[in-house]
Amino acid sequence: MNPGVIGAFIPIVMFISVFTFVTFAVWFGTRQKEREAFYKSETLRRITESSGEGAKAAIDLLREEERLKRIKAREGVKIGGVVCVGAGVGLTALLLTLEGARPGSPYMVGLIPALVGVALLVYVYKLAAPVEQ
Repeated sequence: MNPGVIGAFIPIVMFISVFTFVTFAVWFGTRQKEREAFYKSETLRRITESSGEGAKAAIDLLREEERLKRIKAREGVKIGGVVCVGAGVGLTALLLTLEGARPGSPYMVGLIPALVGVALLVYVYKLAAPVEQ
């Protein structure tokens, strides 16, 4: 076989493989979320049908899950802010050592991710509504 033909097939096969993998990954993820939602709704239905206290227990369970979801989202924003600040400081230090400190140097580009990180942290600690205990 001609090496040029083989060289043309390799990227095509890789392209098809990547998109097939992504398609199956999304499909399996969606199916898993559907199963989790179904089992959750069935559990809540059985709890509410079991006794008079079941409805109160189901509402408490839903509130606790919602509180944990908000805490997890807030922690994700905290981590994102810290990572952005770190990336900005690192980029600033790298460009400062490469170019030196003079007006208009590209090291100021590092302030962009750093300030995005600071904005995320200010939001989490000052502006976001507190998560009730």
